[in-house]
Amino acid sequence: MQLRYSFRLYPSAGQRSALARAFGCARVVFNDALRVREEARAAGLPFVTSAELSKRLTAAKRTPERAWLGEVSAVVLQQSLRDLDTAYRNFFDGLKGKRPRMGAPRYKTKRDTRQSIRFTANAAWRITPGGKLRLPKIGDVKVKWSRTLPSVPSTVTVIKDSAGRYFASFVVETGPEEPLPQTTPEVGIDLGLGHFAVLSDGTKIDSPRFLRRAEKRLRKAQRELSRKQKGSKNRDKARTKVARAHAKVADARREFHHQLSTQLIRENQAIAVEDLAVKGLARTRLAKSVHDAGWSAFVSMLEYKAARYGRTFIRIGRFEPTSQVCSVCGVKDGPKPLHVRTWTCSACGAVLDRDINAAVNVAKAAGLAVSACGAQVRPGPVPAPRSEAGTHQELPTASPQWEQIGIPGL
Repeated sequence: MQLRYSFRLYPSAGQRSALARAFGCARVVFNDALRVREEARAAGLPFVTSAELSKRLTAAKRTPERAWLGEVSAVVLQQSLRDLDTAYRNFFDGLKGKRPRMGAPRYKTKRDTRQSIRFTANAAWRITPGGKLRLPKIGDVKVKWSRTLPSVPSTVTVIKDSAGRYFASFVVETGPEEPLPQTTPEVGIDLGLGHFAVLSDGTKIDSPRFLRRAEKRLRKAQRELSRKQKGSKNRDKARTKVARAHAKVADARREFHHQLSTQLIRENQAIAVEDLAVKGLARTRLAKSVHDAGWSAFVSMLEYKAARYGRTFIRIGRFEPTSQVCSVCGVKDGPKPLHVRTWTCSACGAVLDRDINAAVNVAKAAGLAVSACGAQVRPGPVPAPRSEAGTHQELPTASPQWEQIGIPGL
């Protein structure tokens, strides 16, 4: 299993200048190589190979126009050519149906606020005994190590994001971790907007709505940006302020996803979720709320953590009628509008909570064992057993069904 570990970098002023120079050189090499291939295609010539591009890069570094390419590590420039090869490969695989379609490679611009370069083992980068990251022709960069790497990485990617922050990203090969102790609970999860997640055991997890809560601050920052003159230094500062506000929201959402997914993996042996059509929902009037929830990122975390710690993860089909079927008797009661949050089963009379009922049905569709409480909010009328029916008022009536199975009444 490949996992990505990212750590915050704090380069000095000189190191930031060296990184900016490396970002620019990598961008120029990418654009030059793309231009060579596009010109060959327009002229009807064969596809220019990577080896030919590498030779042209070496020759270009000897010319006065491109002599400044020698100021950065040669590995960074070669990795830029490999990134172009990857872009072409993904484009052609999309045309062949091997993966979702992607656009053709495009030229990079210096106005792009996100930049990245990659160092391989050939660049002789390393972590110093003092805990700094030594990069060729850049120096020893201070790193905020938040955790230890599980294995020795072979490459490191240095990223500058839109908010002006620097990160070191390591992709490491890891085997399955020591499995967590076996546990009994198995849970189905119904993801939503009113509540972020509703579990089949009746637990409801509120949606933090990070974007909605930060809208006032974001509007103010965006308004200040729109008033700045284009091309000015003040506009660049205002743009960075907007980017940092959005980064803060994204970081808080990611932290919430990590904490909740880790808790669910530790407490449950098996987890089932529904395969939601997020792209389709993102084209509706609920688009902002859907993006604010971040269901896809959360489900991805559940999936890889389950594989890493020996848990079972099941994804059921999106066309399973989880909101239409009574989880008590199994009768399909038909679709219901979104404003209907509770409904009464026409067959058994059970009063059901829409979200809990859906979570129970998700667990059942995945073949998991669910608790006896199911999705019942309050019991429907239960007829007395025939042996206990009579006219003796002093005799106690039959206890309700939910008390017989050990569930306290509401």
